[in-house]
Amino acid sequence: MSPPAPEGSNPAPATGLPPLVHASAHVEALAQRGAERRYRRGTLIIQEGERGDTLYIVRAGRLRAFVADANGKELTLGLYGPGEYVGEMALDGGPRSASVEAAEPTVCAVVTREQLLAHIAEHPDFALELMARLIRRARLATDNARSVALIDVYGRLTRLLDQLADPPDAQGGRTLRERLTHQQIASHLACSREMVSRLLKDLEVGAYVATRERRLVLLKPLPARW
Repeated sequence: MSPPAPEGSNPAPATGLPPLVHASAHVEALAQRGAERRYRRGTLIIQEGERGDTLYIVRAGRLRAFVADANGKELTLGLYGPGEYVGEMALDGGPRSASVEAAEPTVCAVVTREQLLAHIAEHPDFALELMARLIRRARLATDNARSVALIDVYGRLTRLLDQLADPPDAQGGRTLRERLTHQQIASHLACSREMVSRLLKDLEVGAYVATRERRLVLLKPLPARW
């Protein structure tokens, strides 16, 4: 991974950029207050444990939030695309709770704590939107912890694939929205890449899944147990 990008690295005003299609009006307005920064794939923009007071709103590309242990084993917490944002957990002045990297070339609007507070002062109802997002993330973290503790690897795999798959097409297949490698899937599931490869190979032999244009396709409902 590349080292964290300096907070003051050649920012450009975010105003004038195309609107964020999937963002609320508040997030779009907040992004206009920030500075545009571009990151190469693999650039580490937030380091777990460090202190920071900036919010990153994705304008293009994707960010990946993750935690890692001393041996380098990683657990992916989420992928965030245009209109989504990361970094709000540290705006209380505490340390960053996770690391964030650019999963692909990414453009962000970087908003400081002062800019966020100014926006909330002018638009108090945005505080409710921010609180709702924090609640959703807390619930997601609880669900993920429950999944890792109580559900076996195959169960976690089928749950992940179901969450990432589009609705059925004309042939009944469901294509994953993301192009994920076996290692990336393993990082989501907190297991080894070899385990993911073995499970997907078995599902392929059973004609449950296939790969088309580098994307995994669910050909029919996956079995409850394997």
